[in-house]
Amino acid sequence: MSTPPGPASGLPVRMPRPRQPGRHRRPEPLVAPEGAPALVLAVPGTPSSATRSLADEVISIARSELPGLDARIGYLDGDDAEFPTLQSVLAHAAEERTARFEQARAAGMDVKEPDGPAAVVVPLLAGPDSALLRQVRQAVMDSRVAAELTDVLGPHPLLAEALHVRLSEAGLARADRARLFTVATAADGIILASVGGDEAVQAAGITGMLLAARLAVPVMAAALDEEGSIASVAEQLRSSGSQQLALAPYLIGPEIDASLVEEAAKELGCSAAEALGPYPAIGKLALAKYTSALGISPQQAQSTSAH
Repeated sequence: MSTPPGPASGLPVRMPRPRQPGRHRRPEPLVAPEGAPALVLAVPGTPSSATRSLADEVISIARSELPGLDARIGYLDGDDAEFPTLQSVLAHAAEERTARFEQARAAGMDVKEPDGPAAVVVPLLAGPDSALLRQVRQAVMDSRVAAELTDVLGPHPLLAEALHVRLSEAGLARADRARLFTVATAADGIILASVGGDEAVQAAGITGMLLAARLAVPVMAAALDEEGSIASVAEQLRSSGSQQLALAPYLIGPEIDASLVEEAAKELGCSAAEALGPYPAIGKLALAKYTSALGISPQQAQSTSAH
């Protein structure tokens, strides 16, 4: 599941090739620093084959953006058999880094003893969820490994793009920003469904403003895990003139049981888009959290054309 980095630590290494002359030369791609910490994706929720497939795709996107990246997956509710726990993944990352150093020194190589974090843990969460983040922090502490924990992935403009795509895939929004054609089922009011209470709703609201600018319809965030929150926001949208509502999960997927979104949509009598899932932006944002934690700067995550 991982791609081991080299034995020595150092600064980001650029791929050796001649630079193109002139103003329009291409930027040289960055590769992962040798000896860099592992990127460990912390996956919430009950593990399943679908969850693993999603996490594998997110990791694959991150690796494609930063060649040589040592990327691994740890499950908050893993079983250390089919689905390794976050604690065990962190422990293995630290053990392997030490082993590589000892092997290099035994081979007579002049290598620096590893220092700094053995891993950078990136929670696979679109927005803040204090209960899940406490679980991640506890797992990191229980591992007794020097690891750095990043923020969640959102809010971010790329998540607004991903939400737009998921809504358009469900026939609930126009796919283009120029509005060159109409969709008869397009919603005129969007509810962003988050989990994690008030803090998550506020964070989702920031991305919601970006989504509203893309769709030119009102967007409001609500909490799936708070009784009456979705219904209250739906009433606000309807009272302000929205007649055809749509539910857009501000979720990557594993955080909650998918049936909760379906039930909420059924109660409101509206349609729902799919969760964000392994949209390319998710992998790019996970990598951006990792590189930011290390203070290295590959090309900043940009709007992806792959839907």
